[in-house]
Amino acid sequence: MQATFRKSMAWLHTWAGVVIGSLLFAIFWMGSLSVFDREIDRWMMPATRLQAPAAPVSLDATVLPAAGQLAAGSAQWLITLPTDRTPTLQLRFRDASGELVSRHINPATGAATDDPATLGGTGFIFPFHFRLHLKWKDLGYWLVGVAGMAMLVLLVSGVVIHKKIFADFFTFRPRKHMQRASLDLHNLSAVLLLPFYVAVALSGLVILFSIYWPSAQYAAYPGAKEPRQALNAEAFGQYKRAPAGQPGTLASLDAMVARAENLWSAQGQRPGPDLPAKAYLVRVFHPGDANAYVEVRRSFAREVTMNVDTVFFDGPTGRLLKQHSAKPVLGVQRFLAGLHFIQFEHWTLRWLYFLAGLSGCVMMATGFLFWLEARRAQHAKKGLTGVRWVEALTIGSVTGLMIATLTFLIANRLLPAGASAWGADRAGLEVWVFFLAWLASLAHAVWRQRAAWLDQVRALAALAALAVALNWLTTGHHLLHTLRLGLWGVAGVDAWLLAGAGLAWGTARHLARKPWAQRAAAVASAPVAHHA
Repeated sequence: MQATFRKSMAWLHTWAGVVIGSLLFAIFWMGSLSVFDREIDRWMMPATRLQAPAAPVSLDATVLPAAGQLAAGSAQWLITLPTDRTPTLQLRFRDASGELVSRHINPATGAATDDPATLGGTGFIFPFHFRLHLKWKDLGYWLVGVAGMAMLVLLVSGVVIHKKIFADFFTFRPRKHMQRASLDLHNLSAVLLLPFYVAVALSGLVILFSIYWPSAQYAAYPGAKEPRQALNAEAFGQYKRAPAGQPGTLASLDAMVARAENLWSAQGQRPGPDLPAKAYLVRVFHPGDANAYVEVRRSFAREVTMNVDTVFFDGPTGRLLKQHSAKPVLGVQRFLAGLHFIQFEHWTLRWLYFLAGLSGCVMMATGFLFWLEARRAQHAKKGLTGVRWVEALTIGSVTGLMIATLTFLIANRLLPAGASAWGADRAGLEVWVFFLAWLASLAHAVWRQRAAWLDQVRALAALAALAVALNWLTTGHHLLHTLRLGLWGVAGVDAWLLAGAGLAWGTARHLARKPWAQRAAAVASAPVAHHA
């Protein structure tokens, strides 16, 4: 504890930010990209660059033949229906080894595309945001939960320590020295979107409540052998029945979807008075069995709440088995989930979310910069190495993570079809490239120290431009061509890569003119020159 409460909060804000800031930057960066994860999918999966179907798609004609061929022997398979953002039918099932398989089906022809051989945005970037791809003991979920709590602590302590919080909203002096300019930008980006940061941190914790508060399940269902299953059955409408072990045929999926949509519309479960209810997902359990059953879920593309409205049908007869809607308490949780994940179709809000997420990245990066500049001279006089290590961590966390993301996209365009090595398939190799590039960026920052800023910003400009060029060379789709074809998502990814390349190039020119950059480069290269 310090002499005053405000000083105690300042100490807490400073060191909580230094300790957890890198993790928070990664979560915000991946969360920002996840706003456009489906657009990144189409960039990384050229076979899915189709036009959205103008009329409803017949599942009986397109999905059943493909599922019967691809998912034969699977205990269940599911299909997601086409949207403007994802114009293909997406078939998912587990193969004989238990691995999850995802295939895209052309809604016009019913033909399955080749294996995309990539996790894409929805399979890699989006899960990274909330579980960091650390599955052991749910470690990734817990680290993200700790980061969410730390974010709330940082926000509250930041409000306490700023006496002139409203003045900070209007103060930015970019021509001042680095310490002053970085603090101004840190305060501005924090105050400007303070409600947004609170909302995403709090809603992220609420979404994963069953992981962070497992005792609630046991308290709510004291006599149940499987409390989590009991919770899923009551809250999310989970329905199960065993296979009969006898062969059976599946009734019309189109008829089941139509009946579910009519039920929802008649009961007022629709996104608006003039908008009919629509299904977005169909799952078939025990296909080919006499006890097969079908789950149909209602779309939430036109509403904030990620509803859990579900209808179950008997597979062979199409008879209604169960209908479920969320109770009020879960409805609040699903509203917060929708507020966090922004799965609804509203392009203005989607762009605002994306820019707000990037603003959070700026807030964390400038917080690190202020810490470094405030202590650089002091640590140098005392012979301390804290600044060196925090700066290496900052560079690896900020520009290093961006470099890793770009190499992930470049690997997607360069790795040949069917590539595999060291037990990893092509999709796994893309992931390995990402993490190895991230690790290499951190090692480079440790080696080059302050000069690594300029090196890595130059690398960002080159890699972003290279990704755009490779997309053109490997698919024939350049920016103007995708615009003419109406492939707005693919064009948007290319446009942002080009904008990022321009911003990085301009930043590199600015940094190269700074006296500290020249001195840092000289210091970093001195041992090499002496050795030579």
